[in-house]
Amino acid sequence: MPTITVDGVPIAYADTGTPRNRPEAATVVFGHGLLFGGWMFQPQIEVLREHYRCVAIDWRGQGATPATAHGYDMDTLAGDAVAVIRRLGIAPVHWVGLSMGGFVGQRIAARHGPLLRSLTLLDSSAEPEDPGKIGEYKRLALALRLFGAKPVLGRIEPHLFGPSFRADPANRPVIDAWAARLRRCDRAAVRRAVLGVADRASVEHEIAAITMPTLVAVGTDDSATPLARSERIAASIPGARLHTIADCGHTSSLEQPAAITALLREFLATVDGS
Repeated sequence: MPTITVDGVPIAYADTGTPRNRPEAATVVFGHGLLFGGWMFQPQIEVLREHYRCVAIDWRGQGATPATAHGYDMDTLAGDAVAVIRRLGIAPVHWVGLSMGGFVGQRIAARHGPLLRSLTLLDSSAEPEDPGKIGEYKRLALALRLFGAKPVLGRIEPHLFGPSFRADPANRPVIDAWAARLRRCDRAAVRRAVLGVADRASVEHEIAAITMPTLVAVGTDDSATPLARSERIAASIPGARLHTIADCGHTSSLEQPAAITALLREFLATVDGS
């Protein structure tokens, strides 16, 4: 994967390039959720790349971006994303962020508005982490650091994938592929990434200043960032649209790929007037 060095860190990203015969095509930038990588948007990218340039960033210590000693907080990751957008010369872009990618996207939208054409927030939150979950997340992160992913996969899966998805044996290959990728990640880096999410600051006081068209979508079975959190985001951002996805947990891009792709196609076309 290509990289762009930001403060000495090579930030990896996937880039489909400009679609054939569409030199003026806008770019969609994807920000993935915790414990994943830009690969989680592959179902959407395969469809959208016909009409858009698609760029998917891997956060520090996840995907193909290497581990770093520090910089896993949401503000630093937002700075990494801003640098990638500027170095590639692709602004203004459509930002699509799931969970952690949404935490980053809200910061960019509120602080660097001219860089974004639109904002899509999937299964995300503007609030700090639920205090009732922080302890569990940090214990799981420590166990993962000490013993690897395999012993704790059974406890992590219910946070990331909804009950309907996990109950269907046909979906097991998707979960197994995620688990295999997680096992290959640097243990210390994954723990730092979890802590960056668990200890994140609120941006509730900032998002009312977001002015670009915004789509907020959430799975009805999302237990990590429940529906009420998306409702509050949509109520705070002027003109934001809220959409719920039935029979879907936290990882909507993989659990309901066709529904997410259809949502994005309709929303982006509306924004671009096409």
